Amino acid sequence: MGSAQAIEGVGCMTHGTTQTNSATESCPLIDECANQLRAYFDGRLTKFDVPLAPAGTPYQRRVWQGLQDIPYGQTVSYGQLSQALQPPSGPRAVGSAVGRNPIALLLPCHRVIGGRGELTGFAWGLAHKAWLLSHEGSMLC
Repeated sequence: MGSAQAIEGVGCMTHGTTQTNSATESCPLIDECANQLRAYFDGRLTKFDVPLAPAGTPYQRRVWQGLQDIPYGQTVSYGQLSQALQPPSGPRAVGSAVGRNPIALLLPCHRVIGGRGELTGFAWGLAHKAWLLSHEGSMLC
């Protein structure tokens, strides 16, 4: 989902489903986002650079900005992410904001894990989170 200026949301599609834009709905930004997603899944892209405009509170947007700082192939805990914010906040508040991320994958919330290295909540399911982390070569504790 998006506008001519920025991507506003990304949904998860199940295996075997397709979603396409008709010629009248074509948007260069959405087309570029689709190209970058294909390159990511093909292993040719490690950082997205399409403009993003997630709708959320100022705190949520601050947390989501922090997600963009997590490098490809690495993970951080909710506590580590909370301490990286200025001013720092609590891990539960960060978890709540991460859970409301409307642009999963582009804002890589799958790279946030529990404090003991365990996989925790992901809107698309833990199996998808594990697959994404494996795709990026992340090593879990």
